[in-house]
Amino acid sequence: MSIHEFSGVVNNYGARKVPFLFIVDFEMQRPLVFEVRELSSDRVLFNVDGVTNYANADRERKRIKLAAFPPSFSDYKTKFDRVWSSLLYGDSYLTNLTIKSEVEAPCSLREIFFMSAAKYKLWYDERFLVFSPETFVRIANGSIYSYPMKGTIDASIPGAREKILNDAKEMAEHVTIVDLIRNDLSTVADNVTVTKFRYVEEIRTMQKNLLQVSSEIQGKLSQGYEERLGDILVALLPAGSVSGAPKRKTIDIISAAEKEQRGYYTGVFGLYDGNTLDSGVMIRFLEKDGDKVYYRSGGGITVQSVAENEYQEAIDKIYVPFD
Repeated sequence: MSIHEFSGVVNNYGARKVPFLFIVDFEMQRPLVFEVRELSSDRVLFNVDGVTNYANADRERKRIKLAAFPPSFSDYKTKFDRVWSSLLYGDSYLTNLTIKSEVEAPCSLREIFFMSAAKYKLWYDERFLVFSPETFVRIANGSIYSYPMKGTIDASIPGAREKILNDAKEMAEHVTIVDLIRNDLSTVADNVTVTKFRYVEEIRTMQKNLLQVSSEIQGKLSQGYEERLGDILVALLPAGSVSGAPKRKTIDIISAAEKEQRGYYTGVFGLYDGNTLDSGVMIRFLEKDGDKVYYRSGGGITVQSVAENEYQEAIDKIYVPFD
């Protein structure tokens, strides 16, 4: 299915208020759409902020720790330097740089799905697993909301909350992404405003607890928006928080630095129930390739970034969250 065909199918489902699940890869080359009534839990499992396609009353919940083997710092530094040079030249103000780390998992991706906890969870055919804390967009009652997440710190660091909120680099990164998302929403909605700026949430993991910083942005959709759901989603893709600013040029920089397609990692997935659409950014991502399993993670790079710190942040994000 092409992205144009995807848009048409979603527009049609929205106009007829047909519940559907959608998955779009970062490059927007392999989008998927499933009618919820026809969706088999043998192939796809989802949990979108508590709305699921499975019964979990008897599922075992336990803490999972992954043995991670990230790329070397020198490998990361090569990519970082390429991104940083583009930032110095002014080709980008913020670039999301990611890494791919081999991991050893104690069980299947499907089993980890049931053992993990996150606002947005998706398991697809034992090919990949997402447990994401980050909302892409939420559409309800004629309004569209986005919650860009930028800024991560180890919660055990003394004064961690104050440190992350007062860090000049993190502030600049967050302001840039909020401005980008606000501009993105303005292409599909009116009266776009930042309704909550830089609030902190805690995420619990086996290795350590993390604090993450988000903002809330809201806009008003015009009447009949249901018939344009596909157009609205495509206009906003890829997610600004996992690409950068300006978006199109920064995507070229990402491609040159990472030297491989991300695929479904840092894409988006979501659920439309006939009235409300809720979706998450596909970060915190495990994927299977042959006999190997990889965890993909990353962070935003600005001219104020320090390579060692960004490398450590990407490693800190290799985790399975739990309640």
